[in-house]
Amino acid sequence: MKNNKLRYLALISVFSFCSYSQEAKINAGDRKYDSYAYIDAIKTYERVAEKGYRSEDLFKKLANSYYFNSNFEKAAKWYGELFAMDAQIETEYYYRYAQSLKSAGETVKAGRILDEFERRTKNDGRARLYAKDKNYLEEIKANSGRYKIENAGINSKFSDYGAFVHNNTVYFASARDTGNFTQRKHTWTGEHFTNLYQAAIGEDFNLGAPKEFKSKINTRFNESTPVFTKDGKTVYFTRNNYNNGKRGKNDAKTTLLKIYKATLENGEWSNIRELPFSSDNYSTAHPALSADEKTLYFASDMPGTYGQSDIYKVSINGESYGTPENLGPTINTEGKETFPYVTAGNDIYFASDGHPGLGGLDVFVGRLERNGVSNIQNLGSDINSAQDDFAYIVLDGDSPKGFFSSNRPGGQGSDDIYKFVETRAMHCSQELSGIVADSNTSEILANAKLSLYDTDHNLISTTISDPKGFYSFAVDCGKVYFVRAEKEKYATKEEPATILKENGKTDLAIRLDGSECRVTIGDDLGKCFNITNIYFALDKSDITPKAIVDLEKILDVLNQYPSMKLDIRSHTDSRASYKYNEALSGRRARSTMQWLINNGVSKDRLTGKGYGESQLVNRCSDGVKCSEEEHQMNRRSEFIITAL
Repeated sequence: MKNNKLRYLALISVFSFCSYSQEAKINAGDRKYDSYAYIDAIKTYERVAEKGYRSEDLFKKLANSYYFNSNFEKAAKWYGELFAMDAQIETEYYYRYAQSLKSAGETVKAGRILDEFERRTKNDGRARLYAKDKNYLEEIKANSGRYKIENAGINSKFSDYGAFVHNNTVYFASARDTGNFTQRKHTWTGEHFTNLYQAAIGEDFNLGAPKEFKSKINTRFNESTPVFTKDGKTVYFTRNNYNNGKRGKNDAKTTLLKIYKATLENGEWSNIRELPFSSDNYSTAHPALSADEKTLYFASDMPGTYGQSDIYKVSINGESYGTPENLGPTINTEGKETFPYVTAGNDIYFASDGHPGLGGLDVFVGRLERNGVSNIQNLGSDINSAQDDFAYIVLDGDSPKGFFSSNRPGGQGSDDIYKFVETRAMHCSQELSGIVADSNTSEILANAKLSLYDTDHNLISTTISDPKGFYSFAVDCGKVYFVRAEKEKYATKEEPATILKENGKTDLAIRLDGSECRVTIGDDLGKCFNITNIYFALDKSDITPKAIVDLEKILDVLNQYPSMKLDIRSHTDSRASYKYNEALSGRRARSTMQWLINNGVSKDRLTGKGYGESQLVNRCSDGVKCSEEEHQMNRRSEFIITAL
């Protein structure tokens, strides 16, 4: 580890800084419309579940239907039933259950579920502690080899750092000895206190001879990191707590840092004053302006800081300022985050020793979003080294040219300023797209609503599938997203998408299951609920608890449609004698019919027959070697509608 440099946040401070998508609308008047019946499967599931029947598939469908409609209290109820079954549940359900519990006010239980979610997910972005350290060296390597770097040509044998460009001039802090006998030295470093200097930028990106910035801004204490407004009439800068000949101290008699503001009047910098959110008891430093100059970003260890120093923002409204806001735990860590710089494209560059890096302070970039900072990445081993690398800025806008500071080996002083040309952009472009279609018929589904979420389940964007079922989102490379698809009369579905780490397209086709079944005479009602077989014990015809769950679904539909009649057909595979299979399937068909009759269905609405192995759906007849899966296709139950 390196020594705790004074400039981290403290500049060169001599001081410590240390329903589903749609509910079916069925009434008596349209039950026989065109001789079709529309079955709302989810309502049936709920009525079956409310009777006390338990099924993993049942609870998943119910819980998801409420979760996707933000009815978290009911979602928590059915996810709770799912978890109580002690089944092998997919990891995603832990997250949904926890989110539902939190929304329902059960924060302690939600915390336990999230703990388990983090334990189970080693590569999910929401499990932050795991995601932070995962393959970070590979990511740094992938981001390397993109810069041409040179000494800026303005460095001395002392500390030079913190460049800012305005009006084709670079401004920076330097501890160089100008021969002024009144200049004081820092007792910790043996160097002079820093003042502001400037150098002209030539057309060939070479810098002219440095000269001191002649103004009242420079004092006998430290000044650093200036940022000018576009009109050149206002400058924000960092200085020790010293103004108008008075030095401020905190309760421990230590002089900290403050951000000051000065205005240009009649060619002179005057009206120097500290910003109102500064304090004698904590430091504020390293200001940076947004492109519209309505927001000031800075580093501070003020109350509410996550670590040793965090990055904050504050709104600017003329001469007044809002309340500083911490940019949050995505960017800020228990370590140091400092030296922010914001581009016109809403990228924020900053230095940190808390995010995974190469050593000391590394430079990172993230994307400023409404709710914080996203897509934080290390700039790679060109800009970053095993030493301190910080104060990254570009010439203007999103220029590929700029400056950064470092104390890496090979420099002239303790800190040096380097210039760079970015030869390859780090942010790659990706399109997440696909086709939305019916899972059973493959029919293209136009006008489906697609919503894009990040791994914290924040909504990013929405779109509608076009007449060809196509949708697309612009996304960041290397990230994980979730796409939720919704359409009337279809079950809402959410799919994860892992975006490639290179320019191009990531395909995510989405297949939706109908939440309503359209059936007519001759159709198999069982297909509405994916009932392929009514399960019996081996060689038995007794109805099992698992079979009852499916029969309850059939019963519910028969109760909705009193004129509906069914022919119940039971089939076997070919692995017993023909006569035995015929008899066994007949008994099973009659048991199925009798269960429905015992539960209130008139027997004149039901017919049934066992077909044994007489109607195989594949090649698996006697003597043919088949897999268990192939034999299973022949062991099936059918509920054929004979009247509506």
